Amino acid sequence: MYELRLLAPEDSVEPVSDALDALDALSVSVEDADAATDAEQALFGEPGMPPPREGWQRSRIAALFPTEAAAQEAATLVAAQDFFAGSRVLGIAAVPDEDWVRLTQSQFEPVEITPTFWIVPTWHEPPGQAVRTIRLDPGLAFGTGTHPTTRMCLRWIARNGEGGAGSLGRVLDYGCGSGILAIGAARHGATDIDAVDIDPAAVDSAALNAQANGAVLRTGLPELARGAYDTVLANILATPLKVLAPLLCAHVAEGGHLVLAGILERQAGELKGAYAPWLALEVEDSEDGWILMTARR
Repeated sequence: MYELRLLAPEDSVEPVSDALDALDALSVSVEDADAATDAEQALFGEPGMPPPREGWQRSRIAALFPTEAAAQEAATLVAAQDFFAGSRVLGIAAVPDEDWVRLTQSQFEPVEITPTFWIVPTWHEPPGQAVRTIRLDPGLAFGTGTHPTTRMCLRWIARNGEGGAGSLGRVLDYGCGSGILAIGAARHGATDIDAVDIDPAAVDSAALNAQANGAVLRTGLPELARGAYDTVLANILATPLKVLAPLLCAHVAEGGHLVLAGILERQAGELKGAYAPWLALEVEDSEDGWILMTARR
């Protein structure tokens, strides 16, 4: 493979990237050309939402092509366009062959939830101190244990499941993604678990992951969730959590727990207000700017 590298001002990033994509680039990536210098710019966006800007004031664009000839042709064609004004070609370089599977796997290590509870990719041996593990590989559905929101939910499950079998009661994992929270509940003694998601691919992923971990749970679309649950888990994002407030609260049994994640620290007030008609949310945990909010009926 060959990498075509270009430098573009912010207003040219989108048309140049679109043009490279139209010219059959295998991939197109954009990064701050001033990264690791005093001129570096932070570019943050709301999770799940479009970025606030398409690029940096000086953006480095890298496009992969299968052959050097294809990369050279793309450079020639893009450079001839009006929108390329202010941009320039930095060069074309061969990309060395890599064992991409091994390289990807090397980026995922076992994740500690508690000293005795770990998320372990299948290509790793569990740590010696692990009493409970979830074997889970990165996949299409959200939830591998590497994100703070997932870790906080699993920590809550571990703390509240220490009472043994049945201490979590009947469990609903709403927006289950990979099924990691439902499997975590099963690891801590829960035996009556529903895991639901609006994405059929996530439902399939959760079912496969549960089977691989020997966890017994029901998976399906949201209509599978029926009645009251002792533990309702929802690790989504603040906006859908606000919309879902009446539905999620209706599923919480008397004495039951509601556990919400996917919330930024600055969004705590919004969530408290959205859930106030039904339950009193409080911040129970925080990590890297994210919070876990819980309530009990």
